[in-house]
Amino acid sequence: MIRTRSLLADGSRLRRLAPLALPTAWGGVAVAWKFGCPLARQPGLPMRIATSVVFLTVGIGMVLGLRHGLARELARVRAVAAATQRVLLRPPPARLDGLALAAGQLSASRGASVGGDLYEAVATPYGVRIVIGDVRGHGLGAVVAVLGSFREAAHDEPELAGVLRRLERALERHLRERARDEHPARAGAEPEHPVAEEFVTLLLVEVRADGRLAVLNCGHPGPYRLGQRVERLLVGDPLPPLGVLPLPARIVPYAAARLLPGEALVLHTDGAEEARDHRGRFFALDAALAGVPGEAPAALVRRVQAALLHHTGGRLADDIALLVVRNDRVRVPAQPAEPGLRRSRPAPSSHC
Repeated sequence: MIRTRSLLADGSRLRRLAPLALPTAWGGVAVAWKFGCPLARQPGLPMRIATSVVFLTVGIGMVLGLRHGLARELARVRAVAAATQRVLLRPPPARLDGLALAAGQLSASRGASVGGDLYEAVATPYGVRIVIGDVRGHGLGAVVAVLGSFREAAHDEPELAGVLRRLERALERHLRERARDEHPARAGAEPEHPVAEEFVTLLLVEVRADGRLAVLNCGHPGPYRLGQRVERLLVGDPLPPLGVLPLPARIVPYAAARLLPGEALVLHTDGAEEARDHRGRFFALDAALAGVPGEAPAALVRRVQAALLHHTGGRLADDIALLVVRNDRVRVPAQPAEPGLRRSRPAPSSHC
């Protein structure tokens, strides 16, 4: 096994050095010609020009070889990043238990595919459960911890509060392990402040079969509901972000809203509303959402992303995640009772 890994590593190094083989050979020939050929040592302008042309050709060849190798390495890194994004932030299914969904992300880091934002939607026996969040700090490890825990807890926990507590415990484990890795000298003791530099704001939403919504908000921007008008959905008093303070002993989801058939819910990270143009003006997300009534979720995500890039000139200061959920369930009208089942009124009694 060790020998196999060594051979694979040697092969990888040889592939990275392959673009430099030809320029290096040219350089060897040029040096040999310069110091080994008597003709090259003759004085005079023609020989100087010939020598300069030879070395210039070698230099250009080496630069092109290095550029080609760096381009291949960059393409390989981007392919790995894209694969990582598909695993971590896999696109939600187009339809989920009567709901139409679409999501998208814009990264503030040029060439990056995975940032500090996260989202996921799953169908469970308790309804469609959705999470969207924003990791402040190191990012990727916390994204893995929170998403992995959500994908299990959403199916296991009958109450939305139980899902949130599972996410909190998963993040705490991740932060403790990272703190031990960063401070190996304290491996035998618990770190005093393992969460000082990293926390997660998130929104948990449960869409039940009748369209009722249950929401838990941990310091995250509230969603917009698109119906007859665009309105900010009330989500109750916010809880602290995960990793800042412990969750309270009693957690009650906010459950005073509904998503009626035909209405859509737009969840987003704060980068969408904090994006600025060159004059410092914030992006008007509510105005952008009011564009096309009945628009498909995927088209809405693409249109808002294009508007964000146009507003900022392509210079994003923060990652931006969008997730759109539209209720495509059919409203069943009330059926009139059959004539034979109608309750007849009692005949008035006659008195003699």
